[in-house]
Amino acid sequence: MSFYAHHGCFEAEQIIGTHFTVSLKLCYNAQKAIESDNIQDAVSYLDVYQVVKREMEQPSHLIENVTWRIKQSVLQEFPAIESVTVKLRKLNPPLGGQVEYVEVEL
Repeated sequence: MSFYAHHGCFEAEQIIGTHFTVSLKLCYNAQKAIESDNIQDAVSYLDVYQVVKREMEQPSHLIENVTWRIKQSVLQEFPAIESVTVKLRKLNPPLGGQVEYVEVEL
């Protein structure tokens, strides 16, 4: 997932914003969805995306905080999910040199 958001410790990051990517690995028992081929029996990727989007829209100083909020919200809102790994990348962070991204994975 790609987002433009305003996370960062520097004032310019909070005002101007930058690009981020978010990846999720969801673990849940999908057997019922596999057998039924019915979205009602699965975890809706659209609904998960909406949760991630909502958390990305709330500015934070640290990407660790955003990553943790995404993880907690997904687990809380989708009880079928047994575990989730969240990987958040801040692209082209302002570190005074050429850095493609910084990343937090929880």
